[in-house]
This record gives sequence, C-alpha cells and structure tokens, in this order.
Amino acid sequence: MIKIFCPDNLLEAQCLKDVLLNHGIACHLGGSYLTGAVGELPASGLLALYVEDGDAGLAKAMIEDYLKASPVLEDSAEVQED
Repeated sequence: MIKIFCPDNLLEAQCLKDVLLNHGIACHLGGSYLTGAVGELPASGLLALYVEDGDAGLAKAMIEDYLKASPVLEDSAEVQED
C-alpha cells in the first residue's frame, strides 16, 4: 500500500475514506488512534490514507475533486417544511 494523502483531521479522513470505499477503492486510514494522544504527540501529520499502488492515481484524482467541490446550498425559499 502507498500513502496518498494526509488529512487535516479525523472527520475529513473518514469522509475521504468513505468516498474511496464507495467507488470500490480499498483504503486504509492510518493514525486514527493516535489523535487521542494530541498534547503528547504533534497535533498534525498523524493521519494518512493508504491505497493499493495500482489505485493511487485514481484515488488521488478523486480526493482532489472532493477537495475542490463547493457545497450545495439549498435556497431557503425552495425548502418546504413537512
């Protein structure tokens, strides 16, 4: 496996892992248990996403697309309450 990305936080890491898994790319999140030791360890650089070597190019492209995406905000006039 090869490291393809270092997420900023555990929430981002899990979202990106889910994106990859939902597209059939096997992924491992390393360092998730180390985040509990912040204060004893550096606060950044603990998390990393790993994929198989053959999936690295596609996985990196998917992560770039995810990070460039803009949130979809619903117009408050169009939202109807039930």
